[in-house]
Amino acid sequence: MDAIDGVLLDIDGVLALSWEPIPGAIPTVEWLRAEGIPFRLITNATTHTRVDLARTLCGAGILVEPHEIVTAVVATASYLRAHHAGARVFLLSDGDAAEDLEGVRLVDDAPDVIVLGGACDDFTYGTMNRVFGMVMDGATLVGMHRNLYWRTNEGLQLDAGAFIAGLEEATGRKAVTCGKPSGVYFEEVLRLLGTAAGRTAMVGDDIVNDVLGAQAVGITGVLVKTGKFLPSDLEKGEPDLVVSSIADLPSLLRPAAV
Repeated sequence: MDAIDGVLLDIDGVLALSWEPIPGAIPTVEWLRAEGIPFRLITNATTHTRVDLARTLCGAGILVEPHEIVTAVVATASYLRAHHAGARVFLLSDGDAAEDLEGVRLVDDAPDVIVLGGACDDFTYGTMNRVFGMVMDGATLVGMHRNLYWRTNEGLQLDAGAFIAGLEEATGRKAVTCGKPSGVYFEEVLRLLGTAAGRTAMVGDDIVNDVLGAQAVGITGVLVKTGKFLPSDLEKGEPDLVVSSIADLPSLLRPAAV
């Protein structure tokens, strides 16, 4: 692997699983700090704010600051402020995204824009049929991400990407994606990190959203065999590297120092 100056780390499935640290996660983050290698935690998780995520991760022993986390909610807020300033926005998502949607006008009806975040029990037939009607009436469809599923300690769970795909098929409209694997998202994270794409590595468990999305803008894609990884993922694309877990990262970045 070419010299790497900065690292992007997915959270769920790479650093933690159901908020329990994956073996090697804690010492790897500590090693990155000790080596002075800048990093950002990037995630399509929508349940928690950056402050909540940092607090939860710190409680699990993974010591990070809120500004070191870039969520799909943060990316969505930036997109809405830039492209739909003042628009009426209908939000359907797990958790409470309002804290990280500063400057976005949320409404319950007659929206200009519909934003779908993480799937949850609120994604009922009645609600999704209502969303379908809003899109057919002209509302713009925005997805915080396109994750089809994720892994918890109870197994794989369906995510919002499946609903977005269904809405696109039914309405003939294409959703705008703000989180991974959007190139705009990765470019914004690179700006925050301060490193060039060719000298940055993305470590993820999702071959499409993490690895292929990063590679599309020139970032080195590293796939870990933890989290949602399935052997069949390797048929979907070719990562630059495949490793067992986050514990292998230090030896990849600085072989002589480990």
